Order: sequence, then structure tokens, then C-alpha cells
Amino acid sequence: MTTNTTLLPALIATLQKTINDNVEEVTELDRAIGDGDHVVNLQRGLEALAKISDELAKLEWSPALMKIGMTLMSTMGGASGSLFGTLFVSMAKAAKSKDFDSSTFPDIFMAGVESVKQRGKADIGEKTMLDTLIPVANSLFADKANNVEINQQLDNVVAEAIKGMESTKDLIATKGRASFLGERSKGHIDAGARTSQLMICAIVDVLTQQ
Repeated sequence: MTTNTTLLPALIATLQKTINDNVEEVTELDRAIGDGDHVVNLQRGLEALAKISDELAKLEWSPALMKIGMTLMSTMGGASGSLFGTLFVSMAKAAKSKDFDSSTFPDIFMAGVESVKQRGKADIGEKTMLDTLIPVANSLFADKANNVEINQQLDNVVAEAIKGMESTKDLIATKGRASFLGERSKGHIDAGARTSQLMICAIVDVLTQQ
């Protein structure tokens, strides 16, 4: 499957709707073990992207991803702004001089996720957005190696995103404000893992309709 950046306005609009539809749930998750501003910051970043979506649609993938990353860094604020920004900036660098399709995307996405791990000094199992992102990256990588057909790849991405997000409920947070709660952070899904899962699943929905 090959996509071009003309799809970005539809993707951004879908992400906005998905997050807006789940504001109350995510806010409650974040208030339980975070500082309660995750979803507000995310909405701010998506709103900034919506304002430039037509401009993004005219760019090649690498500069479009770079602009997305820099916009998120400058508008979202908080740790999540830095992490989501890092994800896209690193993907932009990895996408340079490459076609952007199902054969190259696993490597591009993995590069982004690895940068988030380094920026956040975190890994899987620490109750963060990485508990969603890493399983998805690993799934894409494995499916590419095994020549899994694209529709099955997308189904696997959804399954791994949901499983990764749900795994955070039983984890003890070791990063961010939630880490101060220790054992009391157990029993709550991480807000960043949840919004990452929601957005990944929303993107897959758009792609499967193409």
C-alpha cells in the first residue's frame, strides 16, 4: 500500500474527532495517576496540525513529517509534546530519500519509536505510551520480514496497540508523575498509552477505507 500526503488532512481530522470523542475517559485516566493535562495538550497539538493540514498535503513525506514533529513540539507542551514531536522528527529523518509505503514504513516507524525511547529514557513495561508504540513497531517489523499481506498487517497493528495499552493497567509506573505513586499506580491504564492506541486504531481505520 502506497499513500501520499494528500491523505494527511483526513487523517488529522480523524485524529481530532477520535481524541475529542474520548476526552472524558482520557482525562479521568490522567487525573488518576498523572497531572490531568495530557488530553488538553494533545488537543492543542492536533488543532495546530489541522490549521496547516492543507500545507502538509502539498509536501513530500519527509518534510511533512518534520513539520508535524516541529509543530507538535512547539504547541503541545509537556512531556508528551516533546515525545510526540521526537517521534515525527525522527521518522522524517528516516523517511528522507525513501518511498513511503508498506515496505519502508516499518523501518521509518521503528526509527521514531527508538528515538522516543531515548528521549524519554524509557522502555516497554514502564507504563507509558511506549507500551503501545513498541508492540506496534515490533509487529510491523515482524510482518514485513514474514511478507504478511497488508490487511493482516493492519489487523495485527490494531490488536497489538490494544493489547499494549491494556497491559499498562497492571504495571507500576516508573516514569513521570505517576512514578511517585508507586504501587498505587497499578489498576489504572496509562493515559498516553490509551491516546496512542486510539490514534493508531483511527489511522488504521482511515487506511483500510482507501
